[in-house]
Amino acid sequence: MNITVMGAGSWGTAFAQYAVGLGHTVVLVPRRLEQALRLTSSGENEEYLPGVRLDKSLQIISELRPALMEAELVVFACPSKGLRTACEGVRRELESAWQLKGAITLCKGLDSETLQYPAEVVEEVLGGSLCVGALSGPNNAAEVAKGCLAAAVLAFPEAAKAFAQSVQEALSSETFRLYRSADRRGVELGGALKNIYAIGAGLCQGLGLGDNARAAFLTRALGEMVKLGIQWGGQSQTFYGLSGLGDLMATAYGPWSRNRSFGEALGRGEAIEGVLGHAHGVVEGYGAVQAFFKKAQTEGLSAPILSSLYQILYAGEQPGRAVELLMRRPVGVEHNNI
Repeated sequence: MNITVMGAGSWGTAFAQYAVGLGHTVVLVPRRLEQALRLTSSGENEEYLPGVRLDKSLQIISELRPALMEAELVVFACPSKGLRTACEGVRRELESAWQLKGAITLCKGLDSETLQYPAEVVEEVLGGSLCVGALSGPNNAAEVAKGCLAAAVLAFPEAAKAFAQSVQEALSSETFRLYRSADRRGVELGGALKNIYAIGAGLCQGLGLGDNARAAFLTRALGEMVKLGIQWGGQSQTFYGLSGLGDLMATAYGPWSRNRSFGEALGRGEAIEGVLGHAHGVVEGYGAVQAFFKKAQTEGLSAPILSSLYQILYAGEQPGRAVELLMRRPVGVEHNNI
């Protein structure tokens, strides 16, 4: 399969490295020319994926037309806030991409202006003729690139089942197991919401609340994720799978997680601006808190944990005070009360 990967951050580079190792023809498209030159000359993405030598068969091209010319599948691996721009670039070259059959988003979040999901942005910009899916799961980029065992969910609409099966077969291996789903909305929601709650898990750690508190927080966070996810069109079982619970556990506990590290730093009393300024890569959960809080407020949905995180990140509430207010909420029956 001919695959073009848009975005050379840690996950985009890792995905491209993994796919080319399976024997696919893969083109990696960095956003900046200077980044493409560095990757080509050094044979390594020292900025986002240090220590992983890039396969010599991996093509690194910064110009879209040649990068898309023989592509059958485009993989969008950019941050959510850059997805629309990336799609618009691809749209300008669609006439030259005559073999293009589908697209996959690795993005985790909402469009901050329209509150659209990543797959919706791709469909709107590129048109409805392409099969558009989402891939999500507990996937640390460096581990995938190094061939460590991992699994993820590949979600396409039921109408694209045949294409989804072909992609699943093409990208599954003994080290990376892909499960198929028709619940694209749920998979996208799980991948985005877990970043929000991973920030909260980091806050628990930074505040020194202990293992009991963090476990309780994550259990209640999962309940809120399922509740919101169902309200927004996902299927409940999806949130107990790899793209929901699985990704939440990895992101909330992984030392590599930018969202968990961000929350931990805030819990220690560091300023938001300083932490974001020194973050190595985009902290997707920060923008997701604002976008999903806005969505929940607009639709009149109760989401106490999401609301508390919004107050901390955007309204100046002290983390310790927010925890205190959560603990003072009325008690009730576990499964009926988020």
